Amino acid sequence: NTCHKVTSVTGHVYNVDFGAKYQSWDSVDPQELYQAPIVRKPCKGSIVKHLSNVAKGCDFVVLWMDCDREGENINFEVLGIVMPAMKNGGNNDATFSRVYRAHFSAISEGDILKAYGKLGKPDQCQSMAVDARQELDLKIGVSFSRFQTRFFQGRYGDLDSSVISYGPCQTPTLGFVVQRHIDIEMFKPEPYWTLDLGIVKGGRITRAVWEYGRSFNQNKVEGLARDGVKELE
Repeated sequence: NTCHKVTSVTGHVYNVDFGAKYQSWDSVDPQELYQAPIVRKPCKGSIVKHLSNVAKGCDFVVLWMDCDREGENINFEVLGIVMPAMKNGGNNDATFSRVYRAHFSAISEGDILKAYGKLGKPDQCQSMAVDARQELDLKIGVSFSRFQTRFFQGRYGDLDSSVISYGPCQTPTLGFVVQRHIDIEMFKPEPYWTLDLGIVKGGRITRAVWEYGRSFNQNKVEGLARDGVKELE
């Protein structure tokens, strides 16, 4: 007989941050952060204890995280906790040989059974790619946030923000939004012309679509319309 234990996590188990030495805005130059080591802190200490307790006595582990890079990274966060707690476990190849990964695209009975019948292995390369992205996000985000906050606060004393946040994702996205707003505000409507041709034959109508869609040249469109009428005549 086989006993299955089923549990879950709510996203990442760990966050990345700088150690206490680099938390001060006054004594740490933002440039130093690029060479600073990072530490991983549990999002919730209770989940680490929970996973360790659940893994006790287990012979095998099957991971069912989302099938993307973030899911693969969470797989290895979980493994770092459960592998040492498994039966005859440890962070080694022997224990990893008893770890499997389910690949699925939908949560339905058929897909779940199919995935369970074709278990694979978690991909550490994808997980490491997320580790690199998290470190870059942290170092770029914190260093630029500290730099621009102090830069602008030193020039605008009435700035009503204690932190001017910068993020590798949020700032370019904000740029797109601002540029779109500017485009809308500066937009000046212009008249345009289209050709709409319908041919009736045998009691049925066939419509022709102009490949250019529309034109801002009124004379050109009217000339094409006249030429078309002449050909039909």
